[in-house]
Amino acid sequence: MSGSKEPSPSSRPTAPGLDEVQAAVGKRLDDVAKILAGALVAVAGIMTTLGLNSRFVFVALNNRSWPIYVASLCAIIAIVCSITALLIRPTGRGVLWETGILVLGVVFYMASLSIAVVGAAQAAGGNGRPTITDVRLEGSRPHFRLHFDVHADGVRKWSRIVVSVTPEDAPPGKDADLYWSILRPDDEGEVAQRIDIPLVPPAGTSVVAVSAVDPERSTEEKCEITSQHGPACTELHLS
Repeated sequence: MSGSKEPSPSSRPTAPGLDEVQAAVGKRLDDVAKILAGALVAVAGIMTTLGLNSRFVFVALNNRSWPIYVASLCAIIAIVCSITALLIRPTGRGVLWETGILVLGVVFYMASLSIAVVGAAQAAGGNGRPTITDVRLEGSRPHFRLHFDVHADGVRKWSRIVVSVTPEDAPPGKDADLYWSILRPDDEGEVAQRIDIPLVPPAGTSVVAVSAVDPERSTEEKCEITSQHGPACTELHLS
């Protein structure tokens, strides 16, 4: 009586050995390491496309912005982790080491991305420090006319820029502000104001000071102070 023949042991599919499994897992981890190394370059391209270019990075470095330094360190560590993972042999223990190093690399990669975006956004948004430009004094005593521009970006929406014009050497009792105003930022955190006022200094005044400051960020009113948020000051010597 004939029946179906059982397949010979040599023709049956054999289960993959431990070495083959480890090699397959190691190859996949190597692919992840390569992707991780290339992702940093891709992220840099995306950030440039969004406008977070080298200009803002240089601004952040000039202002000694700590997020840029921390992001750079995290990016270097992520690349080192990916390269180290590529060099590990796909043995049983090697696969475990490669997995742990890649997880660590991903963590540093995500930290680098997040911190870099924060640092570049801070640089792009400015720091609220006011500047005084285009200062002009027209006319003659006693009827001068004073022109100047005040600009600041990155001013917090609830903050303000205080601008004042004060005689420096006026007689006692006549040293009050000749001009004083509070400038509020727009929805983008920018202050841009052109001041054009008549200036009638008290008799005997030879120097007039113009200043602009964010009082919430600078408690020191001295113009010579070394501070990122110190006041902007200009002196006019009257003839």
